[in-house]
Amino acid sequence: QVQLVESGGGLVQAGGSLRLSCAASGSIFSINAMGWYRQAPGKQRELVAGITSGGSTNLVDSVKGRFTISRDNAKNTVYLQMNSLKPEDTAVYYCNADSEGYDYWGQGTQVTVSS
Repeated sequence: QVQLVESGGGLVQAGGSLRLSCAASGSIFSINAMGWYRQAPGKQRELVAGITSGGSTNLVDSVKGRFTISRDNAKNTVYLQMNSLKPEDTAVYYCNADSEGYDYWGQGTQVTVSS
């Protein structure tokens, strides 16, 4: 079992920045990869950024150059640094962990970008 707790969401003006954190606990040794997904109202959940246990990262095209995903293994925490935020980034952001073929999810954190 893996538990994920997110923090760092909020309300920000367009062009602003936020940093999301996702702290993992439990069977963290079994985690293969972690990522951030988001779901806007009326839309499907989409992968925003992912990072493997080896540190390889990937970002969806719409956030490249603006978002960065990183991890602090000592703190068992993954971060999503979001810069130059746009109103279309407004969504609930979810942390995800892939562990032994299972998907674990955090509770979600709301990010709202005002124009």
